[in-house]
Amino acid sequence: MAATLWYDRPRYVYLEFCVEDSTDVKVTIEDQRLVFSCKNADGVEFYNEINLYARVNSKDSREKRSDRSITCFMRKWKEKVAWPRITKENIKPAWLSVDFDNWRDWEDDEEVERAMVEQYAEVSWATGLRTMQHIMWVLGKGGHQALGDPAVGFPSRCWRR
Repeated sequence: MAATLWYDRPRYVYLEFCVEDSTDVKVTIEDQRLVFSCKNADGVEFYNEINLYARVNSKDSREKRSDRSITCFMRKWKEKVAWPRITKENIKPAWLSVDFDNWRDWEDDEEVERAMVEQYAEVSWATGLRTMQHIMWVLGKGGHQALGDPAVGFPSRCWRR
């Protein structure tokens, strides 16, 4: 199972599967279930299946792969209803954690959420180029270890794990 972080927003629930250099990524989002599988660079296979706390709109849910993780954002069927947990069962699997860096009270926070969804949905060549330029700059400074510092600009919480 892949280490997984989750957090709640008014319209979406977010899951981040922490797998670096993933390949063969498969994400199936159903109304009450999510199935995730992939391989990492070493060929290790990961499989997570989650029966969701409540219903989601599978047609308006997406995933985005990066070098460090795969993030799923699932549109809630009932918006503005807080989820106390991500799983239907009232248990906490060892591989699942709350993403406290992104968790917050979200009343009247719809604009922030909309911007987050748009950010995840946008995949542009310019963004990739800027990231590569930044990495080359850090490496050129002899600070390759600085790439692990979140202040350098990698937003994924998975990077620090």
